[in-house]
Amino acid sequence: MKITIIAAGSWGTALSLVLNDNGHQVKVWARNQSQVDEIIKTRMNEKYLKGVQIPETIVFTSDISEAVETAEIILFSVPSQHYRKTLEEMVKKTLIREDVLVVNVSKGIDMETLETVSQITERLLPNQTFVALSGPSHAEEVSLKLPTALVSASKSRKAAELIQDIFSNDYIRIYTNPDVVGVEISGALKNIIALGAGISDGLGYGDNAKAALITRGINEIAYLGTAMGATVETFRGLAGVGDLIVTCTSMHSRNRRCGILIGKGHSFESAIEEIGMVVEGAYTVKSAYSLMNKYQLEMPITRELYRVLYEGKNAREAVNHLMSRQKKHEIDEYAKGFENWN
Repeated sequence: MKITIIAAGSWGTALSLVLNDNGHQVKVWARNQSQVDEIIKTRMNEKYLKGVQIPETIVFTSDISEAVETAEIILFSVPSQHYRKTLEEMVKKTLIREDVLVVNVSKGIDMETLETVSQITERLLPNQTFVALSGPSHAEEVSLKLPTALVSASKSRKAAELIQDIFSNDYIRIYTNPDVVGVEISGALKNIIALGAGISDGLGYGDNAKAALITRGINEIAYLGTAMGATVETFRGLAGVGDLIVTCTSMHSRNRRCGILIGKGHSFESAIEEIGMVVEGAYTVKSAYSLMNKYQLEMPITRELYRVLYEGKNAREAVNHLMSRQKKHEIDEYAKGFENWN
Protein backbone atom coordinates (compact mmCIF):
# COMPACT_ATOMS: atom_id res chain seq x y z
CA MET A 1 0.00 0.00 0.00
CA LYS A 2 0.97 3.65 -0.37
CA ILE A 3 1.57 4.97 3.15
CA THR A 4 2.69 8.43 4.25
CA ILE A 5 4.10 9.09 7.70
CA ILE A 6 3.72 12.62 9.05
CA ALA A 7 6.82 13.59 11.11
CA ALA A 8 10.29 12.03 11.05
CA GLY A 9 10.90 11.55 14.76
CA SER A 10 12.14 8.34 16.31
CA TRP A 11 8.82 6.48 16.25
CA GLY A 12 7.81 7.65 12.78
CA THR A 13 11.21 6.62 11.43
CA ALA A 14 11.08 3.22 13.13
CA LEU A 15 7.60 2.53 11.75
CA SER A 16 8.74 3.53 8.26
CA LEU A 17 11.33 0.74 8.53
CA VAL A 18 8.66 -1.78 9.54
CA LEU A 19 6.36 -0.82 6.67
CA ASN A 20 9.25 -0.87 4.22
CA ASP A 21 10.22 -4.36 5.44
CA ASN A 22 6.62 -5.43 4.79
CA GLY A 23 6.80 -4.30 1.17
CA HIS A 24 4.77 -1.09 1.30
CA GLN A 25 5.55 2.17 -0.53
CA VAL A 26 6.54 4.56 2.24
CA LYS A 27 6.93 8.33 2.24
CA VAL A 28 7.93 10.33 5.31
CA TRP A 29 7.17 14.03 5.66
CA ALA A 30 9.25 16.33 7.88
CA ARG A 31 8.63 20.06 8.28
CA ASN A 32 12.36 20.87 8.46
CA GLN A 33 14.06 20.79 5.05
CA SER A 34 17.52 20.53 6.62
CA GLN A 35 16.47 17.34 8.40
CA VAL A 36 15.18 15.91 5.13
CA ASP A 37 18.40 16.85 3.33
CA GLU A 38 20.53 15.24 6.04
CA ILE A 39 18.53 11.99 5.98
CA ILE A 40 18.66 11.79 2.18
CA LYS A 41 22.40 12.44 2.23
CA THR A 42 23.37 10.05 5.04
CA ARG A 43 20.39 7.65 5.03
CA MET A 44 20.34 8.03 8.80
CA ASN A 45 18.23 10.05 11.26
CA GLU A 46 20.93 10.59 13.86
CA LYS A 47 19.08 13.06 16.07
CA TYR A 48 16.15 10.75 16.71
CA LEU A 49 17.29 7.20 15.92
CA LYS A 50 21.05 6.90 16.18
CA GLY A 51 22.99 4.31 14.22
CA VAL A 52 20.07 2.98 12.18
CA GLN A 53 20.44 2.74 8.40
CA ILE A 54 17.41 3.89 6.40
CA PRO A 55 16.80 2.10 3.06
CA GLU A 56 16.81 4.11 -0.18
CA THR A 57 13.29 2.87 -0.88
CA ILE A 58 11.85 5.11 1.86
CA VAL A 59 11.15 8.58 0.42
CA PHE A 60 11.62 11.71 2.56
CA THR A 61 10.15 15.11 1.70
CA SER A 62 9.24 18.46 3.27
CA ASP A 63 6.50 19.07 0.68
CA ILE A 64 3.27 18.08 2.40
CA SER A 65 1.22 18.02 -0.81
CA GLU A 66 3.72 15.71 -2.49
CA ALA A 67 3.83 13.51 0.58
CA VAL A 68 0.10 12.78 0.73
CA GLU A 69 -1.16 13.16 -2.84
CA THR A 70 -1.25 9.41 -3.59
CA ALA A 71 -1.43 8.08 -0.02
CA GLU A 72 -3.95 5.40 0.91
CA ILE A 73 -3.00 5.63 4.57
CA ILE A 74 -1.71 8.70 6.41
CA LEU A 75 0.02 7.85 9.67
CA PHE A 76 0.50 10.75 12.09
CA SER A 77 3.53 10.59 14.37
CA VAL A 78 3.63 14.27 15.38
CA PRO A 79 3.78 15.15 19.10
CA SER A 80 0.22 15.17 20.41
CA GLN A 81 0.27 18.91 21.22
CA HIS A 82 1.00 19.65 17.54
CA TYR A 83 -1.55 17.23 16.09
CA ARG A 84 -4.50 19.61 16.05
CA LYS A 85 -2.59 22.40 14.30
CA THR A 86 -1.05 19.98 11.78
CA LEU A 87 -4.42 18.46 10.93
CA GLU A 88 -6.08 21.88 10.71
CA GLU A 89 -3.47 22.97 8.17
CA MET A 90 -4.02 19.85 6.09
CA VAL A 91 -7.81 20.14 6.25
CA LYS A 92 -7.62 23.80 5.22
CA LYS A 93 -5.61 22.77 2.15
CA THR A 94 -7.99 19.82 1.50
CA LEU A 95 -5.05 17.43 1.46
CA ILE A 96 -6.85 14.42 2.99
CA ARG A 97 -9.30 12.56 0.76
CA GLU A 98 -12.28 10.88 2.42
CA ASP A 99 -11.13 7.43 1.31
CA VAL A 100 -7.78 7.79 3.12
CA LEU A 101 -7.37 5.92 6.39
CA VAL A 102 -6.00 8.14 9.19
CA VAL A 103 -3.77 6.42 11.75
CA ASN A 104 -2.26 8.03 14.84
CA VAL A 105 0.66 6.75 16.92
CA SER A 106 1.36 9.74 19.21
CA LYS A 107 0.22 9.61 22.84
CA GLY A 108 -1.30 12.60 24.57
CA ILE A 109 -4.31 14.85 25.19
CA ASP A 110 -4.60 18.35 23.73
CA MET A 111 -3.98 20.85 26.52
CA GLU A 112 -6.27 23.54 25.11
CA THR A 113 -9.30 21.51 24.05
CA LEU A 114 -8.83 18.45 26.34
CA GLU A 115 -9.57 16.29 23.30
CA THR A 116 -7.92 13.00 22.44
CA VAL A 117 -6.50 12.66 18.95
CA SER A 118 -9.51 10.64 17.77
CA GLN A 119 -11.86 13.36 19.05
CA ILE A 120 -9.89 16.05 17.21
CA THR A 121 -9.97 13.96 14.04
CA GLU A 122 -13.70 13.28 14.32
CA ARG A 123 -14.41 17.00 14.76
CA LEU A 124 -12.25 18.14 11.83
CA LEU A 125 -12.83 15.14 9.55
CA PRO A 126 -16.23 13.70 10.57
CA ASN A 127 -16.35 11.20 7.69
CA GLN A 128 -12.81 9.88 8.12
CA THR A 129 -12.01 6.37 9.35
CA PHE A 130 -9.54 6.52 12.22
CA VAL A 131 -7.19 4.03 13.89
CA ALA A 132 -5.10 4.47 17.04
CA LEU A 133 -1.97 2.30 17.05
CA SER A 134 -0.47 1.99 20.53
CA GLY A 135 1.19 -0.32 23.04
CA PRO A 136 4.51 -1.03 24.78
CA SER A 137 7.03 -0.03 22.15
CA HIS A 138 10.34 1.78 22.06
CA ALA A 139 11.43 2.99 18.62
CA GLU A 140 15.01 1.90 19.36
CA GLU A 141 13.95 -1.73 19.84
CA VAL A 142 11.57 -1.80 16.88
CA SER A 143 14.33 -0.46 14.62
CA LEU A 144 16.47 -3.42 15.75
CA LYS A 145 13.62 -5.83 14.91
CA LEU A 146 13.17 -6.95 18.50
CA PRO A 147 9.80 -8.62 19.26
CA THR A 148 7.04 -6.06 19.91
CA ALA A 149 3.26 -6.32 20.38
CA LEU A 150 0.89 -3.43 19.65
CA VAL A 151 -2.85 -2.69 19.62
CA SER A 152 -4.81 -1.41 16.63
CA ALA A 153 -7.96 0.34 17.88
CA SER A 154 -10.80 1.62 15.73
CA LYS A 155 -14.57 1.90 15.66
CA SER A 156 -14.23 0.12 12.31
CA ARG A 157 -13.25 -3.54 12.66
CA LYS A 158 -12.21 -3.57 9.01
CA ALA A 159 -9.82 -0.66 9.54
CA ALA A 160 -8.36 -2.13 12.74
CA GLU A 161 -7.72 -5.42 10.98
CA LEU A 162 -6.21 -3.69 7.94
CA ILE A 163 -3.61 -2.02 10.16
CA GLN A 164 -3.08 -5.36 11.86
CA ASP A 165 -2.34 -6.91 8.47
CA ILE A 166 -0.01 -4.24 7.08
CA PHE A 167 2.18 -4.01 10.21
CA SER A 168 2.36 -7.67 11.25
CA ASN A 169 5.55 -9.63 10.58
CA ASP A 170 7.91 -11.92 12.47
CA TYR A 171 8.90 -9.22 14.97
CA ILE A 172 5.69 -7.14 15.15
CA ARG A 173 2.47 -8.67 16.47
CA ILE A 174 -0.74 -6.61 16.37
CA TYR A 175 -3.94 -7.16 18.36
CA THR A 176 -7.22 -5.37 17.57
CA ASN A 177 -9.54 -3.52 19.94
CA PRO A 178 -12.73 -1.45 19.38
CA ASP A 179 -12.08 0.73 22.46
CA VAL A 180 -10.38 3.77 20.91
CA VAL A 181 -10.83 6.03 23.93
CA GLY A 182 -9.41 3.42 26.32
CA VAL A 183 -6.35 2.89 24.16
CA GLU A 184 -5.78 6.65 23.80
CA ILE A 185 -6.20 7.42 27.51
CA SER A 186 -3.86 4.56 28.37
CA GLY A 187 -1.18 5.84 26.01
CA ALA A 188 -1.50 9.42 27.23
CA LEU A 189 -1.58 8.92 30.98
CA LYS A 190 1.10 6.25 31.18
CA ASN A 191 3.54 9.03 30.30
CA ILE A 192 2.71 11.02 33.42
CA ILE A 193 2.99 7.94 35.64
CA ALA A 194 6.40 7.31 34.03
CA LEU A 195 7.42 10.85 34.99
CA GLY A 196 6.46 9.94 38.55
CA ALA A 197 8.43 6.69 38.35
CA GLY A 198 11.46 8.64 37.21
CA ILE A 199 11.10 11.13 40.05
CA SER A 200 10.93 8.20 42.46
CA ASP A 201 14.16 6.79 41.00
CA GLY A 202 15.82 10.21 41.12
CA LEU A 203 14.91 10.55 44.80
CA GLY A 204 16.61 7.23 45.47
CA TYR A 205 13.51 5.19 46.27
CA GLY A 206 13.49 1.50 45.42
CA ASP A 207 11.56 -1.14 43.52
CA ASN A 208 8.82 -1.26 46.16
CA ALA A 209 7.95 2.38 45.57
CA LYS A 210 7.95 1.99 41.80
CA ALA A 211 5.75 -1.11 41.92
CA ALA A 212 3.24 0.75 44.10
CA LEU A 213 3.30 3.75 41.77
CA ILE A 214 2.73 1.62 38.66
CA THR A 215 -0.13 -0.30 40.29
CA ARG A 216 -1.92 2.73 41.69
CA GLY A 217 -1.14 4.54 38.45
CA ILE A 218 -3.07 2.07 36.31
CA ASN A 219 -6.01 2.59 38.66
CA GLU A 220 -5.94 6.33 38.01
CA ILE A 221 -5.71 5.75 34.26
CA ALA A 222 -8.72 3.43 34.45
CA TYR A 223 -10.71 5.90 36.60
CA LEU A 224 -10.36 8.62 33.99
CA GLY A 225 -10.76 6.29 31.02
CA THR A 226 -13.99 4.69 32.23
CA ALA A 227 -15.37 8.13 33.13
CA MET A 228 -14.79 9.05 29.47
CA GLY A 229 -16.56 5.93 28.21
CA ALA A 230 -13.71 3.41 27.90
CA THR A 231 -13.94 -0.30 28.67
CA VAL A 232 -12.10 -1.33 31.84
CA GLU A 233 -10.61 -4.46 30.21
CA THR A 234 -8.51 -2.26 27.91
CA PHE A 235 -6.45 -1.05 30.87
CA ARG A 236 -5.44 -4.62 31.70
CA GLY A 237 -4.02 -5.13 28.23
CA LEU A 238 -1.07 -4.06 26.11
CA ALA A 239 -2.15 -0.45 25.66
CA GLY A 240 -2.79 -0.14 29.40
CA VAL A 241 -0.62 -2.00 31.88
CA GLY A 242 1.75 -3.19 29.12
CA ASP A 243 2.68 0.29 27.94
CA LEU A 244 2.77 1.55 31.53
CA ILE A 245 5.33 -1.08 32.56
CA VAL A 246 7.70 -0.45 29.68
CA THR A 247 7.57 3.33 30.04
CA CYS A 248 8.08 3.29 33.81
CA THR A 249 11.03 0.88 33.77
CA SER A 250 13.12 1.65 30.68
CA MET A 251 15.85 4.22 30.14
CA HIS A 252 14.58 4.50 26.56
CA SER A 253 11.63 6.43 28.08
CA ARG A 254 12.07 10.19 27.82
CA ASN A 255 9.36 10.65 30.45
CA ARG A 256 11.15 8.48 32.98
CA ARG A 257 14.52 10.11 32.24
CA CYS A 258 12.98 13.54 32.68
CA GLY A 259 11.51 12.45 36.01
CA ILE A 260 14.88 11.13 37.19
CA LEU A 261 16.45 14.54 36.56
CA ILE A 262 13.65 16.28 38.47
CA GLY A 263 14.04 13.83 41.36
CA LYS A 264 17.76 14.64 41.46
CA GLY A 265 17.01 18.32 41.86
CA HIS A 266 16.86 19.71 38.32
CA SER A 267 14.17 22.24 37.56
CA PHE A 268 11.34 21.10 35.31
CA GLU A 269 12.58 23.41 32.54
CA SER A 270 16.21 22.27 32.70
CA ALA A 271 15.16 18.61 32.74
CA ILE A 272 13.11 19.11 29.56
CA GLU A 273 16.02 20.94 27.94
CA GLU A 274 18.49 18.18 28.82
CA ILE A 275 16.28 15.45 27.32
CA GLY A 276 16.33 17.40 24.04
CA MET A 277 13.18 15.80 22.60
CA VAL A 278 9.46 16.05 23.30
CA VAL A 279 8.46 14.75 26.74
CA GLU A 280 4.76 14.07 26.19
CA GLY A 281 3.97 13.47 29.85
CA ALA A 282 5.00 17.01 30.78
CA TYR A 283 2.06 18.35 28.77
CA THR A 284 -0.35 15.52 29.52
CA VAL A 285 -0.07 16.27 33.26
CA LYS A 286 -1.90 19.54 32.60
CA SER A 287 -4.57 17.87 30.46
CA ALA A 288 -5.11 15.02 32.92
CA TYR A 289 -5.33 17.44 35.85
CA SER A 290 -8.01 19.44 34.03
CA LEU A 291 -9.94 16.28 33.11
CA MET A 292 -9.66 15.03 36.70
CA ASN A 293 -11.38 18.21 37.88
CA LYS A 294 -13.92 18.12 35.05
CA TYR A 295 -15.04 14.60 35.97
CA GLN A 296 -14.56 15.19 39.73
CA LEU A 297 -12.26 12.18 40.14
CA GLU A 298 -9.82 11.28 42.91
CA MET A 299 -6.43 10.97 41.14
CA PRO A 300 -3.79 11.73 43.81
CA ILE A 301 -0.72 10.82 41.72
CA THR A 302 -1.86 13.11 38.92
CA ARG A 303 -2.60 15.89 41.40
CA GLU A 304 0.82 15.67 43.09
CA LEU A 305 2.68 15.51 39.77
CA TYR A 306 0.86 18.63 38.60
CA ARG A 307 1.87 20.42 41.79
CA VAL A 308 5.51 19.36 41.42
CA LEU A 309 5.78 20.34 37.76
CA TYR A 310 3.61 23.46 37.63
CA GLU A 311 3.35 24.78 41.19
CA GLY A 312 6.93 24.18 42.35
CA LYS A 313 6.11 21.66 45.09
CA ASN A 314 9.08 19.71 46.44
CA ALA A 315 9.06 16.18 45.00
CA ARG A 316 9.91 14.48 48.30
CA GLU A 317 7.09 16.37 50.02
CA ALA A 318 4.72 15.17 47.29
CA VAL A 319 5.69 11.54 47.97
CA ASN A 320 5.23 12.06 51.71
CA HIS A 321 1.78 13.51 51.02
CA LEU A 322 0.81 10.45 48.94
CA MET A 323 2.04 8.06 51.64
CA SER A 324 0.22 9.83 54.49
CA ARG A 325 -3.17 10.17 52.85
CA GLN A 326 -6.27 8.86 54.64
CA LYS A 327 -6.36 5.06 54.85
CA LYS A 328 -8.68 3.37 52.38
CA HIS A 329 -9.69 0.08 50.79
CA GLU A 330 -7.63 -0.95 47.77
CA ILE A 331 -10.59 -1.68 45.51
CA ASP A 332 -13.03 1.21 45.74
CA GLU A 333 -15.60 -0.35 43.43
CA TYR A 334 -16.28 -3.10 45.93
CA ALA A 335 -16.01 -1.03 49.12
CA LYS A 336 -19.78 -1.14 49.69
CA GLY A 337 -19.57 -4.89 50.07
CA PHE A 338 -17.23 -4.50 53.01
CA GLU A 339 -19.95 -3.57 55.56
CA ASN A 340 -20.31 -7.21 56.64
CA TRP A 341 -16.58 -7.95 56.49
CA ASN A 342 -15.66 -9.17 59.99
